[in-house]
Amino acid sequence: MPITLLDGILLGITLFSAVLAMVRGFSREVLAVASWIAAAAAAYFLYPVLTPFAMNYTSSDKIAMIGSAALIFLVALILVSYITMRIADFIIDSRVGALDRTLGFVFGAARGVLLVVVAMLFFNWLVAAPKQPEWVVTAKSKPMLDSLGTRLINMLPDDADATILERLRGQDTDEPLAEDAPATSG
Repeated sequence: MPITLLDGILLGITLFSAVLAMVRGFSREVLAVASWIAAAAAAYFLYPVLTPFAMNYTSSDKIAMIGSAALIFLVALILVSYITMRIADFIIDSRVGALDRTLGFVFGAARGVLLVVVAMLFFNWLVAAPKQPEWVVTAKSKPMLDSLGTRLINMLPDDADATILERLRGQDTDEPLAEDAPATSG
């Protein structure tokens, strides 16, 4: 059974991601993800502080909120990325630089496989199995990608969108949402 286009795509994306992460190093890759998370957290928690100032430039509440969140996100991302870049450069230039690059290669390979797994999940969702092209159906990597995709889906909560909204609102999953709670007379 020859290697199909899907196998080549998996191999190409995995190797590209692995080499890119090896060049950058594990610490830089992890700190880059942390930078995005920190910037998102800063935007989420600080946009209410900036929104009143943004209201001076627009009459729309939504535009003021979105603009405030975007500005805070960008500023925080630039600041945190600069700090994490300095930390990562220090680590790569130290004695553990070779280990950092090796771990970066492994991290990048895992990221590449995860990217293809998620893409395959969407492809399977969009194109029914009988209608999938032969290069997908006969790919040597398809059983592995489908298996990893099933594991990934099983890791998600049953009602992912409600769980995310509850966590964003700071509620436990056992407590009812405020809009679902019975009204009290009083």
